[in-house]
Amino acid sequence: MSASTQSPRRRHAARLIRRARRRIRRLLSAYISPLGWAVALSGVAALLAFLPLGWHELLAYGVAAVTMTLAAIVMSLGNTSFKASISLPKRRVTVGDTVAVRVDVANPGRTPTATARGDLPIGQMHERFAIPMLGPGQKKQTEVEFRTLSRAVLPIGPLRIRKGDPFGLVRHEKRLAERIELFIHPATVPLRTLDAGLARDLEGQPSGDIVDDDLDFYGLREYEPGDDVRNVHWLSTAKTGTLMIRQYEATRRTDTSLTVSVNPDEYASSGEFELAVSVHASIGVRCLMQDRPLATHAGRAHSSPRNAMDFLDSCSMIDPDRDDNPNLAEGTLAHSPDASFYFLTVGSQRDVDSIKRMALALPKSATTLVLQTVEGAPRAIRRFPDFTLATVGGLDDLPLIMGVLA
Repeated sequence: MSASTQSPRRRHAARLIRRARRRIRRLLSAYISPLGWAVALSGVAALLAFLPLGWHELLAYGVAAVTMTLAAIVMSLGNTSFKASISLPKRRVTVGDTVAVRVDVANPGRTPTATARGDLPIGQMHERFAIPMLGPGQKKQTEVEFRTLSRAVLPIGPLRIRKGDPFGLVRHEKRLAERIELFIHPATVPLRTLDAGLARDLEGQPSGDIVDDDLDFYGLREYEPGDDVRNVHWLSTAKTGTLMIRQYEATRRTDTSLTVSVNPDEYASSGEFELAVSVHASIGVRCLMQDRPLATHAGRAHSSPRNAMDFLDSCSMIDPDRDDNPNLAEGTLAHSPDASFYFLTVGSQRDVDSIKRMALALPKSATTLVLQTVEGAPRAIRRFPDFTLATVGGLDDLPLIMGVLA
């Protein structure tokens, strides 16, 4: 037989051996924990050592260890053929809300189940609860409540059912329900309509303001002293016998770019970072509610959300990143070079000179507003030739600041 024929057979045999080893290892560790193996083997060793040595201490330990192992095996026996599911009344909540996770456990079989314990991971924590014996077709519903303390995409689950002894020697664990995700949105505040933008733009959107000179015709009104005669609608004037003036609805191009710094070194505390994310989220939600074209930037994440819910979901995913480019204008212009309004949210540790250099890189034709979060500081507004700098000490300051600026 040639070497080329033997080589595939050897590889196949090696794969079978590795597979068998994995199965044996999994079988040995599936029910008996490392502590259980240690207690059982040391107990047997103590009993064997008692025979030649005759030490009664070895006998006592061996009997106790073997007895504990046997008792643990008996306590772990029983029917654990449960069927379970986990559900949430709402998959999207806000920081500070109370969430109730519903856990439904049922016995779909024809024989009663044994008592067991449920283990439900919630983020980094584990919620454990007792599951009583269930008769055929019987169900048990449990609610696990907790309060959301921080913004996050929180994994809940997978749900595991555990059966074993109190000492942790023998365990029987089954995975019954898959993981689900809870989006915890940042806190936001409602803002007034944002009217800033480039006026009389062919690609602009109606703003709701009625003016005498723009591109979007609205209607007619009677002439008033001081009106520009170039706006007289002569056909209507001839029909009515009264001078009639054209009116227009103001249009503004309102392509908005929204950027937040995610470098934690730029913020004095984690609370200040969360304030910046909340400012970022509040402005973005207002823009999307007005159907303003929006591009958002947070570190390496760049997107153009279509609705407020998708945008808030992305805000839940914003994480601090020390490798974030300190030049926010560079990343912003790479993805939003033609915006008419630039919002940039930065931390208290960024100095004014750095903010000036950043703002100077943005287009002169656009409006630039830099919001600097300084937790606990009084709100303030400083106007510079090319941009406006606003100090936000708390989220409640934002509506007042935006009411003045936008």
